[in-house]
Amino acid sequence: RLRVTAPALGKVEPSQTGTLTAQGLLAAAYQSHFRANVELGADLGASWYYWQLPHPTIWTHLSAWTGYALHQLSAWGLIYYAQQHVRRYVNGLHAVNVIALAVNLFFIVVHMLQSQFFYDGLAQDVSIYSSQGSVILLLVVVLLMESRRRGLILGHGTSMSKRVVYFVRRYHGYLFSWAVIYTFWYHPMVNTPGHLVGFFYMFLLLVQGSLFFTRAHINRWWTVTLELMVAVHGALVAIMTSGPHGMWPMFLFGFLAIFVLTQMYGLGLSPQIRTIIGVGYIATVAAVYSWRGWLRVPEITWIPVIEYGLVAVLGGLIAAGLWIAGRVRNRSAAADLVPGPRTRVQE
Repeated sequence: RLRVTAPALGKVEPSQTGTLTAQGLLAAAYQSHFRANVELGADLGASWYYWQLPHPTIWTHLSAWTGYALHQLSAWGLIYYAQQHVRRYVNGLHAVNVIALAVNLFFIVVHMLQSQFFYDGLAQDVSIYSSQGSVILLLVVVLLMESRRRGLILGHGTSMSKRVVYFVRRYHGYLFSWAVIYTFWYHPMVNTPGHLVGFFYMFLLLVQGSLFFTRAHINRWWTVTLELMVAVHGALVAIMTSGPHGMWPMFLFGFLAIFVLTQMYGLGLSPQIRTIIGVGYIATVAAVYSWRGWLRVPEITWIPVIEYGLVAVLGGLIAAGLWIAGRVRNRSAAADLVPGPRTRVQE
């Protein structure tokens, strides 16, 4: 006879017991977590992720990490397969693109069910800054990867070597896949306005990650739209959480500054159009800070300064890594060319 002790939702004790069968685990998960209302703990500040259970169980941890691991390994496997067997861009879809879209859809449904039964995402075990940092890293790598085509500042100012850019282009899919899927599984799939906006953005990035070796994947208007979506997402979430007097201008105008300084130079716009966009940006900033306070204007520079600084740091680290790898290969090749000790042949 199945016996399951299932405490009320949000008060799951680590000592929860039950017969460890497939039916028992499913019943325990359902009775414990498949509810409309979730009792969460206290909000402990900016470095604390609020949407996590105060008393997680081994099954909440395992369900999130197992789902994430299977999703991540599937995505990496498909990218590797495409790089080994496809290698050409088409206007439509390769068979592997259809499989990738289906895999992502499958794990979206899995994560939705996992959130309903177990609630917790990866946030229970990792810092909130790891999720935010993964998205920032993705945006920084895009700036680096596109630097030779559109420059960094007003179409100029890039000295990244071809080797660095080629390396990033060759392997960026693995990094982007990790950044998106890790962030996707970090959060429970709940229906707060901020989560809904964030998951919509995640879905777009998952689609982009499924379109490798297609023309859509490298369509400049599409890719810049994905870059700009972070400005919309950041501003909307800031308004939802802190109201109209919160930090939303920092996110909106900070990310839009990168568009004005860098991203729009990859779209083939005429100088006149770029000038109109730049003047419109400055006018909008002036209008907002005329009531917000001029002393707060420097906040819109924080995001561009951080991203451009990280581009320089990351580019330098990759260049150093490639140089070290080259030296190691050269020494290994030189060692292989050195003849071994001669042996005397006895007559």
